[in-house]
Parts: sequence; structure tokens; C-alpha cells
Amino acid sequence: MTSTSPADGAGPDHVDVLVVGAGLSGIGVAQHLQRRRPHSTYAIVESRDRLGGTWDLFRYPGVRSDSDMHTLGYRLRPWKDARAIADGPAILAYVQDTAREEGIDRHIRFGVRVVRAEFSTADARWSVDLHHGATGETSTMTCGFLFSCSGYYDYDQGFTPDFAGVADFGGTVVHPQQWPAELDTTGKKVVVIGSGATAVTLVPALAESAEHVTMLQRSPTYVVSLPRTDKVAERARRWLPARAAHTVVFWKNVAKTSAIYALSRTRPDLMRKVFRKGVLSELPEGYDVDTHFNPRYDPWDQRLCVVPNGDLFRAISDGRASVVTDHVDTFTPTGIRLRSGTELVADVVVTATGLNLLAFGGMSFVVDGEEVDVRRSMAYRSMMLTGLPNFAFALGYTNASWTLKVDITADYICRLLDHMDAAHTPVAVPQRDASVGEEPFLDFAAGYVQRSVSAFPHQGDTAPWKVSMSYPRDLVALRRASVTEGMSFPATATVGAR
Repeated sequence: MTSTSPADGAGPDHVDVLVVGAGLSGIGVAQHLQRRRPHSTYAIVESRDRLGGTWDLFRYPGVRSDSDMHTLGYRLRPWKDARAIADGPAILAYVQDTAREEGIDRHIRFGVRVVRAEFSTADARWSVDLHHGATGETSTMTCGFLFSCSGYYDYDQGFTPDFAGVADFGGTVVHPQQWPAELDTTGKKVVVIGSGATAVTLVPALAESAEHVTMLQRSPTYVVSLPRTDKVAERARRWLPARAAHTVVFWKNVAKTSAIYALSRTRPDLMRKVFRKGVLSELPEGYDVDTHFNPRYDPWDQRLCVVPNGDLFRAISDGRASVVTDHVDTFTPTGIRLRSGTELVADVVVTATGLNLLAFGGMSFVVDGEEVDVRRSMAYRSMMLTGLPNFAFALGYTNASWTLKVDITADYICRLLDHMDAAHTPVAVPQRDASVGEEPFLDFAAGYVQRSVSAFPHQGDTAPWKVSMSYPRDLVALRRASVTEGMSFPATATVGAR
């Protein structure tokens, strides 16, 4: 995919690879493009005014990673901070520093949203329609390859159920995705509705200054306490060269996470007991663990919630926070009445009730004049789609650090682009075998997934069409896999037009 010149029709708004999204994934993909394919041109378009994606968007108290940073950090720029579980500002600074130090920030166009992308097989080129948020104007860029790093949820709004009586409530209701900078919960009674990663992060953070914080949940979630700092990492850095220390800690954490997930799937009763015992050790004797921290579903049917140094359990033990397992009946002028008849008095209610999913940032696709419905497409190696030539997307793991999959996805796509250059085949599109069966794209029981999974493509029931959630398996498979397997390389009218 060699860069084109103005003489063959490519203006200043043509690049070899256009990356959509300047978050953790987009910056990571740009790293690989710069190092693996320095002869190619690329640009990143970002709908917001700052880079960082999730880590710039979420500003609620206590926001942090729920994966260890030694695997969430970039392989090409390892995380060096002592904290294994880091707060949002530290992660944002890490992404920003990576972009600045490697010159990636010079390739980003901010305030630009991709609304439509049209591919011409004859020209081997995408024409991408852009909306400029600050002016309302539109423009077009062209590229040879389109790489979506926009995540899978809607950045504009989170999910909030239609609670009865909200209009009658005299206090403040806020969703964590739109946390107001001016909101002060000091000395106030706060109810956090939800039991997922956001809720278990918010509760101990708010409890530091609020009068009291109540986590109101319909049903429990598996909550696991992990050290905020990694002792093995500290020792490794003392005794080993930096690269060797990172390798040791990285693979230690990958092995640990993989083992926990594997045991959760094969020995769920055993792991349920292990997680329950861990919670019992963190809470006062006699606490009703089975009501509030013993889920009905098996471990890893939904993502585990991590609390660093048991901060949630400490807040509960100290009486600064409590957990109520019940259903909302209605809001009242002074709080929330539960289905049991109990009323929770509140000054502030936080609806940590989940996300709205959005496939590929909501952009629409056209190929050779025909609209493409991505819901009819099938994922190839968890990174490309049938029916969309020269298109890839970054999808991280739901059972491990997101960046692990982004790194090996970027590696694979660089290999594919190298092959396309060497073979003079400027178009590549996955070609589905008719015998492959269909399954939901995200095989995950979380409510936010189940609400919206029908708007996403399918996955297959066998490799390379099945979405894999195993980093060790993917690492071996994708590095060894032929980039031509399951791939079609259609003839074009203009070879080398990119």
C-alpha cells in the first residue's frame, strides 16, 4: 500500500490507512503502523476534541482500570508505574505521552466524526464522509484501508432505565458517563444504582467524603480484591533489566488471568467457592455475603469486578457504605422506594446502569454502490468483516486486558498489508465458507451486551470465524496464520491506486 501522489488523483486528504478513534486502541494501532510500515501514510480522525477515548470521556470519582496495567499497557511502550491498578488520569497521561513522544499526535484530526464510508473495488479506495462538530461542515477523505478503533459503545450517552417517579425526585440524578465537574457529594447521602465495574469503583471513592453511600443492586456481581501494586513487578524491576522485568510480569499476569478464566469455565462451582471465600475474608463476621456478593450466574458469565486493596469492602466494613439488594419501585421526592417497601433517602442518585452499544461508531457502509448491513456480516479473526473490503476493527478481550488483542490485531493487519503490497493485490476481503454456522458476535451475558447485540455482525462457529477470547491461543494462531486463509483478493481496475 504505497502512498500515492497528487499526479494520480490523490489529494492532501488521501492516506494509505485511516484510523477511526484516538483512544487506547487507535494510538496503539498507530504505533504498529509507524514501526512496521514507515513508508505508509496514515491519519487518525477523532470525534472528540481530545485524545484518550474512554480515559478522557469518563471523569467520575475514582475512575480506574479494572485490568492490570502491565497487560493493559502497550507492548511497544510498557507501563512503568508502580501501580498495577491505575486511576483514570494516570492512564490518560500514559496514552497522551505515548502519542506525543512517538509523534502520533501530529496525525490526529480532532472534532471529526466518520458518518459514511464508501468503497470502490475498481479504485481500491474508500471515500470517507466526515462531519466536523465545531462548524457543522462536512468533508471527504480517501484511504486505501480503513481501521475502526471506535470501541463498541456510544460515547454520547449511557444507558439509564425508565425509572418511575424520577421527575418527583428533589435531588440530583447523574449517569457516570456524563459526570458534572461541579457536582459535590461532600456530606450528602448518595445512592449508586448498579453493581458492575463502575458502581464498585464509585462507591468507595464517594464514601471518602459523602455522609453515606448505598450501592443498590438488583442482583450481585462477582467482586475480587487485588493489590493495587504488583510485588512481583517491584522485585523484578529491582533485579532485572527493564525489558526482562516487563516480560516476566507480563506473562505472569497473562498466565494468572488465563488460569482464572479457564477454571471459571470448567470448574465454576470451585471458583464460586474461591471467590466467596475471598469476600468473606474481607468483610466483618456475620455479613450477609450470600445475599449481596454471591451471584446466581457462574463466574465469568459476566466480567469480574476488581477492587484494588479491597477498597469497597473497607468502605462497607467502616460503615461509610452499604449494599442493598432489591428492585427500584419508584423515585420519591426524597429518595427511592424499593419493591420491598423500604425507602432509601438520597440527595444524589447515580445511575451506574450500563452503556449503550454502538457498532463501529455508527458509521454506515457502501461497497460498489450497495449499502452494506453489518448485521448480515460475519467477523473474520475478530478483526475484519465479510462484505467490507480493506476494513479492520479493534476488538479487545472481555476476559482480559483490551490492549492484548489490539496489539496482535495490529500486527496481523500489518502483515496483511505487506502481503497486499508484495502480491500487487490492492483489495482484500474475507470470503465466508457457506458451511460456517452463525453465532452472536459477543457471547457475553452482561445486560448492556444483550440489549444491543442484534445490531452487531455475527461470528462463526469455527475458526477463523469464531471470536476468540484467549490471548495465548490468539498469539500463536495469528502469528502463524497465513494472511490469505479465508481471504479473497478481487481484481481491480487500478492496481496500486493507494
